[in-house]
Amino acid sequence: MTNILEVRQLRKHYPDVKAVNGVDFGIPEGICFGLLGPNGAGKTTTIEMMEGILKPSSGEIFYKGEPQSTLFKQEAGIQFQSTALQDYLTVRENLTLFQSLYTKHLPVDELIDICSLASFLDQDASKLSGGQRQRLLLAIALVNDPEIVFLDEPTTGLDPQARLNFWTLVKRIKARKKTVLLTTHYMEEAYNLCDEIAIMDHGKIIAHGTPDELLAEQFQDVVIELPKAALANNITELPYTIFNKDNGNVEISSKDVNSTLSHMLAQGISLEKVQVRSRTLEDLFIELTGKELRT
Repeated sequence: MTNILEVRQLRKHYPDVKAVNGVDFGIPEGICFGLLGPNGAGKTTTIEMMEGILKPSSGEIFYKGEPQSTLFKQEAGIQFQSTALQDYLTVRENLTLFQSLYTKHLPVDELIDICSLASFLDQDASKLSGGQRQRLLLAIALVNDPEIVFLDEPTTGLDPQARLNFWTLVKRIKARKKTVLLTTHYMEEAYNLCDEIAIMDHGKIIAHGTPDELLAEQFQDVVIELPKAALANNITELPYTIFNKDNGNVEISSKDVNSTLSHMLAQGISLEKVQVRSRTLEDLFIELTGKELRT
């Protein structure tokens, strides 16, 4: 699969810190690519260099196999974490305003349909809810019919329903054969939307692949969770690794769930509130970086 965007030995150094220190990866056409990392990992700096906002200290960025040029600026769409909208303009008027900045653009009616804006088209943009505002900002990022779309933490602060609605919009973009570069603090979001992910820490890529590939490489166990109180005095008799959680539960790592549960029953441990789950991207992230995504 051809890479639409590629970075080679990308670096950004400041006097006191190496924010990005020799990053290499490519983004194939038509996929959703997730760039993840804890605060200070270098992912925002990496993305801003890819977007053309920051100048690299060294390294190369290629768009469609050629050094980044004005073609990229015409064919890229960006939804920033925060974008100022014009006061006293309606949703439709904001779309028309941003559309006028490009020679190539999508029809307003098509943007309205893709981003589900019809129910609040004539509403003042300053009066929108968080979810409505994000849908408008996504439409603005798509106004020039871009080949690649950068979505920088687009669902931060949204309620669960608005977040799920936004996921649907991202899937519509993918269905149009567009490429999406996503950053997010939500591991469930990354797993559901991203075909590939790269995890950054300390200015370097420390893992890259599909979510399922990375989980299979890192883990061969499942997690059993139950209330700590259910273990009672038997907690020291279990021959398994036990992790205490802040919610009053414990997690037990097991490579043979049937054997583990049988052992617990033999010890008289109640399994009434037990939960068994597969490993998640959250587990992977903590395993690789030593910290939760939100720091």
